[in-house]
Formats: sequence, structure tokens, C-alpha cells
Amino acid sequence: MKHHFLFTRTCALATAIAVSSALATQGQTAARFMGSVTAISGNTLTVKTDAGDQKQVEVPAEASLKRIEPGQKDLNSAAAIVFTDLAVGDRVLVKLDPNATGATPQASLVVAIKQADVAKKQQADRDDWQKRGVAGLVKSVDAATGSITVTTGAGPTAKTVIVATSKSTTLKRYAPGSVRFSDAQPAPIDNIHAGDQLRARGTKNEDGSQIAAEDVVSGTFRNVSGTIASIDPAASTLVVKDLATKKQVTIHITPDAQMRRIPDRMAQMMAARLKGTMPPGGAAGGVQQRAGANGSATPSPAGGGQGGGGQWAGAGGGAGGGDPQRMLTMAPAIKLEELQKGEAVMIVATDGSTDVNAITLLAGVEPLLEAPAATNLLSNWSMGGGDAAAGGGGGQ
Repeated sequence: MKHHFLFTRTCALATAIAVSSALATQGQTAARFMGSVTAISGNTLTVKTDAGDQKQVEVPAEASLKRIEPGQKDLNSAAAIVFTDLAVGDRVLVKLDPNATGATPQASLVVAIKQADVAKKQQADRDDWQKRGVAGLVKSVDAATGSITVTTGAGPTAKTVIVATSKSTTLKRYAPGSVRFSDAQPAPIDNIHAGDQLRARGTKNEDGSQIAAEDVVSGTFRNVSGTIASIDPAASTLVVKDLATKKQVTIHITPDAQMRRIPDRMAQMMAARLKGTMPPGGAAGGVQQRAGANGSATPSPAGGGQGGGGQWAGAGGGAGGGDPQRMLTMAPAIKLEELQKGEAVMIVATDGSTDVNAITLLAGVEPLLEAPAATNLLSNWSMGGGDAAAGGGGGQ
């Protein structure tokens, strides 16, 4: 879950950690740190470390500078670079010279991962999760056989997928209260329960009903649908009266949360689609379609504009055959200040009773509240269609 399978910097971090381990195995125990370059002045780097500190380090001419690709773990094949090859935004592992005597620490080794390489790797991961991944709600778990039954999609697009895990499958689980993929920790299959959200990546069978999973990430989250009772922009919170429990829930909007507003016509079309009342071959409310290169309708803005100005056609076979989950990715992003007291929202949040962190928030959902399948729609989308979640990033 771009909250939701957020993979930002994950690949680079993993690589840097691997490089650090490689250095340790070589017997090099001098102080080192990892982080991102925030400034370059003369021969001095300013690095924001992964611990949040700002460190300055001089890089003398005799220092060794190496460049590695994301995922590369062997320094022996690392390419040599010069100081001017470094740029703000690059990820670096810095090994300090224990014999330096100046006021500013000096580096004996700098291992860099270029920002462009990280972005390229992250995009490749996002594409791979989209192509070979599946996201949905856990229906059942058979820990003995390693089989997980997941329901994906919503309404007419809903289907059941069997996720087959093995000893080689990487299983991770979101930390309680966290929406960051980087906080996910290894966890056994018996930690996965019915009702959890799950995303898996691997090899699918021909009809997509089964997937041999290489990676699985799961978490327990809560759905909240209701009306906004109050908003506190300064504290980045809003209070929602949950229609299901009739109780008020404080929603914290973190920087990782996705917030979107569904245009009126789009919401009406999605609700009709989920309820199975979409007229055959037609779009609800006069929604426009724009043909893609293959002649089918694609989920593209046909006029743009936030708050109802844009209309979207469904993917594959006209608006009547559109996938509501894909359509959600086209809804305009909004900020907390654009919400209003009394309007309805649908939220996927961290697990909790009265105080939770938002993962995904949708406004403009009044028509969807009349469609029972809308809850599963949002849950599935928050993991699979938001940001990459997985790769994403989202999680995603």
C-alpha cells in the first residue's frame, strides 16, 4: 500500500546494508554510516543518515569511491568513480578514516548508489508487482500446506485466488500502527488471518486463479466509512463517525496517506458497476470515453479538473466493463484542508478502535456507500492500486 506497499528507498537500503555486511566480513571495522547526500561543497559531503542525523565528511583525493547498482552486493565488481560523479540525492555508505586528525571526519571509502539508479529499480519493482502480483483480502489460511485463499476485486470483478507459499517464499507483515513497507518484518504464515489485506508476487497460472508466491506482505487494517465530525488541519487529524459502529474515530493523516476525491459522475458509474446495474455497453451519467491505441477505452481523464470536472471510462471493453479499482487511481489527489465537516469519506486505516492512522482516504463517496461491495473495493485498492504499494508503493 504508495502508503500501502511503500517501497521508497527500500531497495537502496537493502543494498547498502548488504554492502555494510560485506565490509564487516572483510574485517574492516572502522566507523561507517549510511544515508542520502543533501549537499556538496568543495570536497565535503553533507549526509542525512538513516538515523536522521546530519553528518559532514571530507572526501580526500586518496579516498576510494565506488558505484554499485541497486541489488548489487559484491564490492569487487563495483565501478570506480570520481568525486564529481556524486550528486545530491545519491545514497551513500561512508567508511571513515580512523587515522584522520582534522576537525571534520574524513572518508577512506564512499560507496554510492545513484539516485537515478534507485528510481529506475523502484519503477522496475513497481512494474513487476503490477504484472506478477495480486492483492486482496484473506479468506482463509492453511498453514500446514502453505496455501492462502484471497478474494480480489469487488462486485462483478471479484474472484478467488489461491496463493501458494513454500519454504523459499519471503513472508513479511506490516508493523502495528505503521503504513510503511520498510517497517514490515518477517513473520510466519500463521500470523496471517482471515480479513487481513495481502499482496503477493510470483508466477501465476494461465487463468490467474493461482499464484506461486515469491514474496508475500500482509497486515491487519480497519475500514471506516462515515461522515466527518470535525477537522484539525494543524494536528493533521479528523474525527469521523463510523456508520458501522456509530462511534467516533480519530483519523491521523500521515505524510504517507493517500487522499483522493472521486468526481460525482465517476462515483455514480462506479456504484452502478459495483451494484451490477450499469447499462450494457453504456456509461453512467454520460461519462465520456477515450479510446486507447488498441481501440478499447482506457482510464484516462477526459477533461481533467478536481471535484467533478473529469470523467473516466473503464478499462477494457467500455465503461460498462471498467475495473473500479483501476478507476480509483485516476481520482484527483486532495489535501486535508479540502475536506469539509459533514461530508462522507471511506478510509482504510491501521488497526485500532478509536485512534488510527489513515492509509487511504476517499471523499466524494456518497454513491458508493449504497454499494456493499465498495468496502472490499477500497481495501483491495489500497494495497494493489494506489502507489506502489508495492513498489510502491505501497506497499505498495
